[in-house]
Amino acid sequence: MILRSIEFITSAVKVTDYPEDKLPQIVFAGRSNVGKSSFINSILNVKNIARVSQTPGKTRLINFFMINKEFYLVDIPGYGYANVSKQELIKFAEMIDEYLANSHIALGVLLLDIRRIPNEDDLLMYNYFKQVGFNTLIVLTKADKLSSNQKQKQLKLIKEKLQIGEHMITYSTQTKENRDKIWELIQKAVENNYE
Repeated sequence: MILRSIEFITSAVKVTDYPEDKLPQIVFAGRSNVGKSSFINSILNVKNIARVSQTPGKTRLINFFMINKEFYLVDIPGYGYANVSKQELIKFAEMIDEYLANSHIALGVLLLDIRRIPNEDDLLMYNYFKQVGFNTLIVLTKADKLSSNQKQKQLKLIKEKLQIGEHMITYSTQTKENRDKIWELIQKAVENNYE
């Protein structure tokens, strides 16, 4: 996919804040420390459109980025980070639930750290995507941190934990491995949405 334009549109907390058009949305979900902002910046080939922080869990809003005036990339708050109050966690969960239930999602991209076995929060998010019928792409981040042998071993363990046979894609913000493949799948999801 050729990126002709990338535009930050809005940060939202509730349905009334979302863009009103019916353009397809590609939603990115993942644990707070999975490197979601770095991943978004990397695949968009820009430095700081998604804010990267040394402190996990900094994304507190739902951020909409319009791509080529055709579809949105949507960055939702990371889940599972313990350094927020119980009340804030509930607020985040409600905000994410409301977004997922009221949006035009063409593809759910679940980011997992290849070095970690998916935890309960990851499984909840993955199963939620499946239950509501979202097309789901699993991207394993931080792939440059492991050797080829370690990668294969982790892929097997993660597939077993998620109980899936479907394809997972490895990615590294350092090497940008599989960036084209990810865009291919995003483009396909967007095109299917327009059919």
